[in-house]
Amino acid sequence: MEAFEYVSVSTKQDAVELLSDSESQSALLAGGTDLLSLMKDSIVTPKRLVNIKSIKELQGIDSSSSGLRLGVLSTLDDLLANRKVKQEYPSLWQAAEGVRSPQIQSTGTVGGDLCQRPRCWYYRNGYGLLAMLDGKSMVLAGDNRYHAILGNSGPAYFVNPSSLAPALIALDASITIYGSDGAKKVKLQDFYQIPSGQDQLEYKLNDGQILTDIEVPSAAGTQNATYEVRQKENLDWPLAAAAVALEMDGSRIREARVVLGHVAPIPWRASAAERLLVGKTLSESVAEQAGEAAIGGAKSLGGNKYKIQLARVAVKRALLRATGREV
Repeated sequence: MEAFEYVSVSTKQDAVELLSDSESQSALLAGGTDLLSLMKDSIVTPKRLVNIKSIKELQGIDSSSSGLRLGVLSTLDDLLANRKVKQEYPSLWQAAEGVRSPQIQSTGTVGGDLCQRPRCWYYRNGYGLLAMLDGKSMVLAGDNRYHAILGNSGPAYFVNPSSLAPALIALDASITIYGSDGAKKVKLQDFYQIPSGQDQLEYKLNDGQILTDIEVPSAAGTQNATYEVRQKENLDWPLAAAAVALEMDGSRIREARVVLGHVAPIPWRASAAERLLVGKTLSESVAEQAGEAAIGGAKSLGGNKYKIQLARVAVKRALLRATGREV
């Protein structure tokens, strides 16, 4: 790991000021579970770390009749210990519970999970976010068994690794971004982007900007769940995941949000599945049809064809879990 300067701040204003200094090449430090790994492998080499762990207003989970406010420094353990999260937002609780490492649960933050960098082995071995060599994609020519099946028309083929983003997007969450020009609120769904160049990030956060909190509307009366497919039960990133939120009108679905994870460069909103579900009474057959609709347009890169079936099953199982029909 290369030498770096370490600065601890107690206000978001101080954090933004330090991060805005482009010459310092500063990076924000929260839980550090991803950043420190990237620094050890020399994938990122900041000259300064700005520690924000002491900023009080970025901590904690607040609940009210209108919903939840999650400080970006809230840990996965905080989510798992919160009774309202478990009872009213089971999709979010299930997503946090799926991160099976006690160490990551205790130190990993909500904000860090949302801004986690791809686990693509080309990126993690220093070939850049888009893994280009001599103008050609290493992914297409190489081992792509864990890469994207949706949104993969190129040049980005990695998958978004966030555990919490699909559930939060399905729950219609918004985030607050704070910078030198003040705070702005955006839908979490609009925070992510598929990069078209090596210098782009996979999320819309500029130098000198930080996330401060996540707002999740009340889910009272909303049936929601997350279902993940992984190779092993201990710490492992899912091969495919689905989060769903259903607003009901009696036994019929009035509105549906279906979001796939770990299958595209961004958390993938399955609009066709959502449209199919509206007005339906959920059954195993309807859930299966929704799963089929969700993977419409999916494209294998060669080694990852199996992920299409996993994504289809994840949607079906998430829907059945949300409505108490889990099989």
